[in-house]
Amino acid sequence: MTEGRRGFSLQHFTIFDLIVIALMAGLGIATKPIVVPLAHIITGPLFIPGGVLAGGFYMMWIVLAAALVGKPGTATLAAVVQAIVVMALGIYGTHGIASLVTYVLPGVAVDLVMLLAGTRARSLLPCFLAGIAANMTGTFLVNLAFFRLPAVPLLLSIFTAALSGGLGGWIAYSVAQQFSLGTGMLARSGANTTHDANVPRRK
Repeated sequence: MTEGRRGFSLQHFTIFDLIVIALMAGLGIATKPIVVPLAHIITGPLFIPGGVLAGGFYMMWIVLAAALVGKPGTATLAAVVQAIVVMALGIYGTHGIASLVTYVLPGVAVDLVMLLAGTRARSLLPCFLAGIAANMTGTFLVNLAFFRLPAVPLLLSIFTAALSGGLGGWIAYSVAQQFSLGTGMLARSGANTTHDANVPRRK
């Protein structure tokens, strides 16, 4: 019970955890201006935002943070870091003060999926569903705040976001598994946490 009450405290994270979270948050910010214009080549003729398709890739990083660190609140913290950085620097992807919502709530969605998954939080299905939840949440919020798409493009956007987010979650799981097998990172950062890994480790 004590673990659950301390789940969202910064004191619950080690320095190594915070480094991983900051790194994943930074990679998410850095890749967004690269993948969104490329995705827009595909989504433009469909009259849906490029971020809908690209979101699966840059949402992948907060799912990966949650899978690597394995502690409650990890994805939310990574998303908060992203929101603060894009607002402070005014870089590509900022939504102004709305970034506190459009960036942070997808992280909350990831953490909720991981929390519901319990001890299986680092397995494939939770990571897949976390990617879907994150990208669908982000897509809906950005549309609500900015695009106000008609019903058909909105439904197409959400469907595309689900597919893209699921793919991003699957990639995050695969990368986390390789870290586990190759470096033991999951064992180092996730021992004795709520999200005990269900990722195979090399004997």
